[in-house]
Amino acid sequence: MAGTPAPFAPFEWMIAWRYLRAKRAEGGVSVMTWISLIGITLAVFALIATLAVRSGFRAEFVDTILGSNAHVTIYNAGEVDAQTGRVDRMIEDYAAMAERVRAVPDVTRAAPLIRAQVMANARDRNAGVEVFGIALDDLKTIPRIADPETSQGELDRFDEGIAIGSGVARELGVSVGDRIRLISPGGVKTAFGTSPRVNAYEVVYIFTAGRYDIDRVRVYLPFAEAQAFFNREGRADELEVMVKDPENVAELAPALIKAAGERALVWTWQDASGGFLRALEVEDNVMFIILSILVLIAAMNITSGLIMLVKNKGRDIGILRTMGLTEGSVLRVFFICGAFTGLIGTVLGVILGCLFAIYIDPIFSFVNWAMGGQVWDPSIRGIYHLPAKLQLGDVASAIALSLGLSFIVTIFPARRAARMNPVEALRYE
Repeated sequence: MAGTPAPFAPFEWMIAWRYLRAKRAEGGVSVMTWISLIGITLAVFALIATLAVRSGFRAEFVDTILGSNAHVTIYNAGEVDAQTGRVDRMIEDYAAMAERVRAVPDVTRAAPLIRAQVMANARDRNAGVEVFGIALDDLKTIPRIADPETSQGELDRFDEGIAIGSGVARELGVSVGDRIRLISPGGVKTAFGTSPRVNAYEVVYIFTAGRYDIDRVRVYLPFAEAQAFFNREGRADELEVMVKDPENVAELAPALIKAAGERALVWTWQDASGGFLRALEVEDNVMFIILSILVLIAAMNITSGLIMLVKNKGRDIGILRTMGLTEGSVLRVFFICGAFTGLIGTVLGVILGCLFAIYIDPIFSFVNWAMGGQVWDPSIRGIYHLPAKLQLGDVASAIALSLGLSFIVTIFPARRAARMNPVEALRYE
């Protein structure tokens, strides 16, 4: 007695391939096969493209935060001034505090900072800006600010003037070498009260941090000049701290508070942007679920095609069964038909999705040109372009989802074909 053939034997592949390429006139469902293939391809492409854009957007957003803002801000708890009744948060021993904070393991920089909001003026244009008073050596350590590829002017001349964001420069219509005026409402104290303080500074440096909300309002002023301009002589508003591992900055907070002193309070970048990042995470999960449903719908086309194939090939199934083909062999033949369609569609979708992520800049430029420009408004999105970042985990999850669904939905019509009674299949032939 001959042995039972091994699963997925060559003759099973041959029959499945014959059914896949059969024309409609021969009882095949080549049109449905193509529809299933295109559906799976587009669904996987959409899933990978969305996951890549999602990862790129988060990476770009976090990079602009960590590259242009403090990882941790240290400031003092407020004390009420007995004479004026105002809450005082100034740091008087900022130099000593900065030294103690720098000694904390994993801290790469601690810089005293002056921070205030003023009005900037150039000719007939005005803009509200946020001034950061900082030393030149500390400014040079901020990656997104001290970037020669995206900036204009000479950062080494910072002590001679002022550094402004590209959005501020655009709003005021100034460039390197022009002069702008800063107007502080609570400036000069006189016998008749407090009058605004107005100082003019030369624009020596224009930076682009990559975030619209930063470039549009941020201005850097030399630390000593900021102390004089805002009446902070001998004091600082806060300490700007950078650490080696910003993702685990919360674990470093107790040590920073201990080093800074009893009145010290900390505010991390995660505290400042945690709500937005959590919203991104929720949106990411929802988008993945929605696109997974899209992949499922595309995979269901395979089921429709196989059901039609089983119906059209009933006579063939009956003949094959009478020739000795087992239920398992028939099941595998039709499983191969559906799984092969899902596999090819997944491969094509992965290729298209990866190409989209790699060439997203020229693709987006073409779309922007075709739509007449202004497709991406940085004032709403916050960043200047649509980023994409391919990650192995995202691609692997898309492949696993597509193949898993394709294989699962294929089983049911394949089992129906395998359990078909050959007598009933041949009765009316």
